[in-house]
Order: sequence, then C-alpha cells, then structure tokens
Amino acid sequence: MRDEALLRDVLAELGDDRVQELAGELGTGPEGAREVVGATVAALPASVGDGSPVGVLSKLTGPTAQSVAELTGLPLPAVTRALELLLPVILSVIGERRRDRS
Repeated sequence: MRDEALLRDVLAELGDDRVQELAGELGTGPEGAREVVGATVAALPASVGDGSPVGVLSKLTGPTAQSVAELTGLPLPAVTRALELLLPVILSVIGERRRDRS
C-alpha cells in the first residue's frame, strides 16, 4: 500500500526543478517522473528508515530499481540513475518525519 502523505512530502521536497531533472534522467516528462516517485514510495519496505543512510541506500537501490522498472516499464539503467537522485530525498523526508514525532 502506498503512503500518500509520504508521496506528497517527497514531491514537495523535490519541487518542480528536481522532478524535471528526474524526468531528464528517465527520458520522460514530469508526469512520468512523478509516476516513478510514486512507484518508488510504494516499492520501499516499511523498515526503510532503519539503519545508516549509506547502508540503506546500498540495500534499497537494486531491488527498488527492479520493482520500479517493472511497474513503470522504464529501462532499468534509467530507473537506477533516477533512484540515485530520488532515494536520498525520500530518506531525508522520512528523517524529518521521525524528528517531528520526537
């Protein structure tokens, strides 16, 4: 199940410029990039906020890229490059949410 609030927060954090940058990496338009953001949020395991950021990124990139590529039909190499931009933003939003709850 997709976390719509997390998706909204990630899209807000990205802003139009970074969504356009993702679109360029993916070879799509902004709507295609937003679709990839949504598919990425949906593909992440619930435990994504656990562990060190570097460890989390290295563990998530491959499996998440595969899942997003399958969901969107976009080429795996393009999705992998886009996730290198996107996953740090998602982790940042999750970190902010955790700090706000404390």
